[in-house]
Amino acid sequence: MASRPGALTEWPWSRLGSFKYLLVAPWVMSSIHSYATVKDEEKDLGRLLIVVLMMWRIVHSQIWISVSRQRTAMGRKKIVDKPIEFEQVDRERTWDDQILFNTLLIYIANIILPGSACLPVWRLDGVIFMALLHAGPVEFLYYWFHRALHHHFLYSRYHSHHHSSIVTEPITSVVHPFAEHIAYSLLFSIPLVTASLCGVLSIVSLIAYITYIDFMNNMGHCNFEIFPKRLFHFFPPLKLLCYTPSFHSLHHTQFRTNYSLFMPIYDYVYGTTDKGGESLYERSLEREEESPDVIHLTHLTTLDSIYQMRLGFSSLSSRPLWSRPPWYITYFMWPFTLLFSFFLTSALSSRTFVFERNRLRNLTLHSHLLPKFSFHYKSQRHREAINNIIEAAILEADEKGVRVMSLGLMNNREELNGCGDMYVQKHPKLKIKLVDGSSMAAAVVVNSIPKGTTEVMFRGKPTKVALAIVFALCQRGVKVVVLRAEEHNKILKPGVNIKNLLLHTSKNYSPKVWLVGDEIRKEEQMKAKEGTLFIPFSHLPLHELREDCLYHSTPAMLVPKSAQNIDSCENWLGRRVMSAWRVGGIVHALEGWEEHDCGNTRNFFHLQVIWEAALRHDFRPILLPSSHL
Repeated sequence: MASRPGALTEWPWSRLGSFKYLLVAPWVMSSIHSYATVKDEEKDLGRLLIVVLMMWRIVHSQIWISVSRQRTAMGRKKIVDKPIEFEQVDRERTWDDQILFNTLLIYIANIILPGSACLPVWRLDGVIFMALLHAGPVEFLYYWFHRALHHHFLYSRYHSHHHSSIVTEPITSVVHPFAEHIAYSLLFSIPLVTASLCGVLSIVSLIAYITYIDFMNNMGHCNFEIFPKRLFHFFPPLKLLCYTPSFHSLHHTQFRTNYSLFMPIYDYVYGTTDKGGESLYERSLEREEESPDVIHLTHLTTLDSIYQMRLGFSSLSSRPLWSRPPWYITYFMWPFTLLFSFFLTSALSSRTFVFERNRLRNLTLHSHLLPKFSFHYKSQRHREAINNIIEAAILEADEKGVRVMSLGLMNNREELNGCGDMYVQKHPKLKIKLVDGSSMAAAVVVNSIPKGTTEVMFRGKPTKVALAIVFALCQRGVKVVVLRAEEHNKILKPGVNIKNLLLHTSKNYSPKVWLVGDEIRKEEQMKAKEGTLFIPFSHLPLHELREDCLYHSTPAMLVPKSAQNIDSCENWLGRRVMSAWRVGGIVHALEGWEEHDCGNTRNFFHLQVIWEAALRHDFRPILLPSSHL
């Protein structure tokens, strides 16, 4: 929002949410009906393809978003080293409004504009004509209009909304108030309308011109440099005809220079070129890929999670992963979901890749994705391949000097690799420290139990985390009542006597605190007393079946306020919340601990030390519901 919002700031359909796309439905149905019913010589292919153009523009922009976020996470050729936060993501979530607006305008023009109906597929003279109109009137008028927008009257009411983003992403290019987009649409329509009136407009030139505008807009707002230096050495006039991301980045950091649209020639003519452009361009090209201090290795969960990860839809990745996906993903996106999921797990399945970069104090934190879904980890035939990918990622990180790698979600399963111990045994000379996060997760759960609790119910698989929790609670004098006999027997190994560990033998489910894994069944939840607090110790959240009970989050902590560049949610967790397994790796690096914390290590006997270390570094616990404080 601009600092002093002016008239026509809000989009007319802002309250419709995702249903705004229904506005084009009548136009789409009309074009399909018309094409199917009229005579062959009257069929309007151009009108039929308008909705295809809209979909192509959305896909095109999303490709830029994904590529840009992955490249900036790597850090190579990065331009501005400042963070992006949730505030910017929220402000830019309506980036597709301008695509919808342009689509409606094209439909209207197709009906009322002479020469715009029944367009030919291709006309070379029309392409040349439109290119000249863009390089001349459009670029010239845009330059002066842009300078006018920086006058304090228009800037405070409109353009300051766009400049709220100092560090730009591709979609920043189209985040403007509605009034500005009206002006931009009139400006960019000059070549299209003129070509139509002159009878030289074609389907190819229409699609190509709009794609060119989108391409240049997205490219110019990337926060990494694209153009190699040799390109400008080979053809020096190119710097007058095509801007670079670093050229436009200076406009967002300096505000009073580099006003041109795509062709910097007018900045050179009128003396508004930033003097630091060449040096910034050189520095950006020389910037090497960053070597992180800590890597958190995670994976995809459900098929729909491809949209929620940081390289997916930015508006969705800034929110917790849903229990039910949005309606448009369920009903309209499923073919793409299946296609992209197959591509991701086949063509890109041989190695991990970075998708997020954060900063905390003097640490650079990376999150890497292993392109597999949760169901792959439950399949015996995929285990060897997954272990090979994890092992390769560990060795590569060790070679690059990474200090700590934490294993997230199912990457640390005992059945898969012994909670990471397999890699330590196979490579005893590893310099990188492996952290399975179990100690931190157990510490979080133990300290999430309300003070004064004397008895808890346990139901779930006796994992390493579960055993650590049970031992810690029993040592504190808290009675742990195990719901199932087989789980009690696995905890109470032969020859081991654990005081305060009891097997549930009655029909009384008196404990008001239940420690549960994701194996708990519906009927078991229903047996809990009203007001029971369910605290999960597993990676995956519970299905919240009881409205009269309370559900804690999976083991996690709030990140320190000093943590930077956190603009997405970690799976189902809230904003600025990290899973305990991820926190464990970060704390391990901050403390400078020189041993592995995985496999058969027994750090879970020192949970309080780990917990106090996390608090000392400003990680904060997630507050319990007020009734259980």
